[in-house]
Amino acid sequence: MAIETRDHAHLIAHALATDTLSTLRSVETSQVEFRKGLVQLGRLCGYEIIDGAMETEFVPIQTPLAETTGERVNGLENVVIINVLRAATPFVEGLLKAFPRAKQGVISAGRDESAGMNDDGEFPISIDYVKLPEITADDTVIIADPMLATGSTMCAVLEYVIEAADGYENLFMLSAVSAPAGLIRVDETFPDVDLLTVAIDDRLDDDGYIVPGLGDAGDRSFGTT
Repeated sequence: MAIETRDHAHLIAHALATDTLSTLRSVETSQVEFRKGLVQLGRLCGYEIIDGAMETEFVPIQTPLAETTGERVNGLENVVIINVLRAATPFVEGLLKAFPRAKQGVISAGRDESAGMNDDGEFPISIDYVKLPEITADDTVIIADPMLATGSTMCAVLEYVIEAADGYENLFMLSAVSAPAGLIRVDETFPDVDLLTVAIDDRLDDDGYIVPGLGDAGDRSFGTT
């Protein structure tokens, strides 16, 4: 298992995940390659969640030659993946390769850039559209957003999801890169949520962007500015 525990998060340290993230960071990476990289990163993160957080059981198997014992992952049919629009769309596409039977939800949430960041390092957040499947006490829930900066958006999304859910087995927040301030804010506000990220970056700049980061994941994925 390539997941390392840090103060406020669990770091996905799979070698191919960190290699893919290095490609995503580069300003030379094209739109198509950036989007493909996010898909690949989502798939790798999904496999790490399966390996690190889901239980298995031994089952009898009849091969063409003999009876033997195999091992199956429990709970793959009880997964809910929530896409924080829009940057998470290719990230979620990759997660679905690891969890093809997952139920899916979407939340369109974003910070008000024009209002600016307040003295507490937070932005006002607007949630414009929500469509969630039923979430039950048997479900593993993964909320995916490639960038965790101030934590303002993720806190708003988590509040909405937790209120809507009829319990859950596990609740993960998954990002590609995270700023320390955002991890601290989410961890302190929702201590029962498992925070997963591929990298913890240095800091936020004065405008609330992650440094060194990887730029605007939505713009780089979809060719907008």
